[in-house]
Amino acid sequence: MGQDGVMVANNFAEARQQWQRLTQRILQAQQEYYGADAPTLSDAAYDQMMRDLMALEDSYPEFRTADSPTLRVGASQAVSDFAPITHLERLLSLDNVFSEIELSDWLARIERLLGYLPSYLCELKIDGLAVDLVYRAGRLVSAATRGDGLVGEDITSNVCTIGVVPTRLLGAKVPSLVEVRGEVFFPVAAFEELNAALVTAGKSPFANPRNAAAGSLRQKDSTVTAARPLAMLVHGIGAYSGFTVETQSAAYELLQGWGLPTSPHYRVVSTHAEIAEYVAWVGEHRYDMEHELDGVVVKVDALTAHDSLGATSRAPRWAIAYKFPPEEVHTKLLSIEVGVGRTGRITPYAIMEPVQVAGSTVERATLHNAYEVKRKGVLIGDVVVLRKAGDVIPEVVGPVVAARAGRESELSEFVMPIHCPSCGTKLRPERESDKDIRCPNAQGCAAQLIERVFALAARGAFDIEALGYESATALIAPETNRPADASAPQQQPILRSESALFDLTIADLESVCVWRHPKGSEKWVLEPYFWTKGTEREPSKPKETTFTLLRELERAKQQPLWRVLVALSIRHVGPTAARALATRFGSLAAITAASADQLAEIAGVGAVIAESVIEWFSRPWHLEVVNRWRVAGVRMADETMLTGQVNLLSGLTIVVTGTLTGFTREEAKEAIISRGGKASSAVSSKTDYVVVGDNAGSKADRAAELGRPILDEVGFRKLLDGERIIG
Repeated sequence: MGQDGVMVANNFAEARQQWQRLTQRILQAQQEYYGADAPTLSDAAYDQMMRDLMALEDSYPEFRTADSPTLRVGASQAVSDFAPITHLERLLSLDNVFSEIELSDWLARIERLLGYLPSYLCELKIDGLAVDLVYRAGRLVSAATRGDGLVGEDITSNVCTIGVVPTRLLGAKVPSLVEVRGEVFFPVAAFEELNAALVTAGKSPFANPRNAAAGSLRQKDSTVTAARPLAMLVHGIGAYSGFTVETQSAAYELLQGWGLPTSPHYRVVSTHAEIAEYVAWVGEHRYDMEHELDGVVVKVDALTAHDSLGATSRAPRWAIAYKFPPEEVHTKLLSIEVGVGRTGRITPYAIMEPVQVAGSTVERATLHNAYEVKRKGVLIGDVVVLRKAGDVIPEVVGPVVAARAGRESELSEFVMPIHCPSCGTKLRPERESDKDIRCPNAQGCAAQLIERVFALAARGAFDIEALGYESATALIAPETNRPADASAPQQQPILRSESALFDLTIADLESVCVWRHPKGSEKWVLEPYFWTKGTEREPSKPKETTFTLLRELERAKQQPLWRVLVALSIRHVGPTAARALATRFGSLAAITAASADQLAEIAGVGAVIAESVIEWFSRPWHLEVVNRWRVAGVRMADETMLTGQVNLLSGLTIVVTGTLTGFTREEAKEAIISRGGKASSAVSSKTDYVVVGDNAGSKADRAAELGRPILDEVGFRKLLDGERIIG
């Protein structure tokens, strides 16, 4: 099944109905996207529907008529207030591939058609608005949108307001005619600022930067366009005369020489491996760019090959767009609820209809604070744009305003609560200027304690895998989910403070029960959490995970000082600041005794974090946490810092790859960082050593290729002991 409920057809009549339904929805989506700049269908859903339509037409070629969406470019009949402009050459779209296998198939097909292995130009696929510029005798005479590929809209006056677009070309060899193709985009950094201004003015926000670019460029009043920070990058040439050019890359050099903005990120390559390397690089740096992008474009570099390969009715055969997996989708916002963080911050979050994005099912996403909800302009009941960039927490970008039509009565505004949903304390901002509001009851709020215990067990702190959110809740708030008609006595929490965490015994855990809703039952029942339920034949006993928890608690006592600092939940103190503090002072006692000035002068700390540290240690109940952990045996000082080993690896960048017998990956990283080195994940010419264990893989090959020193585990231990090894 594809998007929009499309299933494989069982017969000709059913296939015809599916084709008609898909065609109608795609044409509607094209009009919304190209003609109205107000799409109600996500890019991922649109791509899937087009693939479904192509598959149907491949199975039933008689369906593929001349006006099929699979053969057309852009909107077929855009209703516009702008005058039409006919392009000198057709402005085509690009065909897409969605996997490495499909990209390899395309490359093989190109090379089979050409009969040789060509050079390829790889570049970013900018998610913007396609624009066609025409220069005659060096002067910009017209600018137009793509339209249907033959005729676009005249947006010349608006394009002239974009600072990077020259109205006259530079240089002594300006051609008599050149038609330039490119993408106008709205810089990501300015997008949220624009939306906030629109919402404040009572106007509808844009769903994403691409819509913001299109909406800004298609203004009847060019002063509105001029007020928005649009940018452009050019990526091709249409009709031209007065010069010769043999390759796409040479054309880029000419365009740049004439003063036109080109991307610095394109690369000319000659092998499939180099293409794969470029795709991987773009995937890694995707969110470092000033514009949004959704993939990579691969083009045959030689223009003579363009002529021999030709084009279909909608796309050139000499270029392909490799699209990354969708990380932006549409879904319905069902409600907005609030959570209480470990520092008391009250955070609204969206509850949505479950949707697949970036390889996982998402039904919750952060909304940060009440100000952000207002600034984004989202209403409960909206269809919203949801983004999940790789491993980043899912985020609601904004509403799909066009989807509100006819549903206005179903929508409602979010109202922030006045009291803490956990402990009932009145909420307030910490400072008058703060946009966040907080629960000030840090010591007595169960929700904050659960979050702190869950956070201290994380991989970046004590790394107690068996202490997840559910376990923390069982220890701190066992009456969560208690049904209203329950007759069982109220349970008392085992943990009332994180100070007692390392004092837990197996006997303490025996009494912990939680309310569960067994599958197939309508009632909540009270069941042991850390022990088995027990029967007449089999007495209750600790679960294996309970023994694991106690072992991991014992092991956590030996974690280095910086992890202890992170586990204390000192506001603003994350791993970077914690490492800096541990490296400089070596013990918790020294950090506690330091002045604000001494703390602030450390690189990576500064005045704000210094004041936060001073404030945290000024509270008696915080000191009680530290003292009880110390008595329980938690490590409060780093031997490497105190014995002068801190700078043994200063200035060295080290990559560890494969499996080591005496170190986990985290332990190896910790050993490097605690001695002043940099633990990197990528091998480059700047890497000083590559430590290779079993099953090392491509990083070892890369190290050998670059001639970087390679160490086995014995050599790594010598390096940690201060012995400089010459590779």
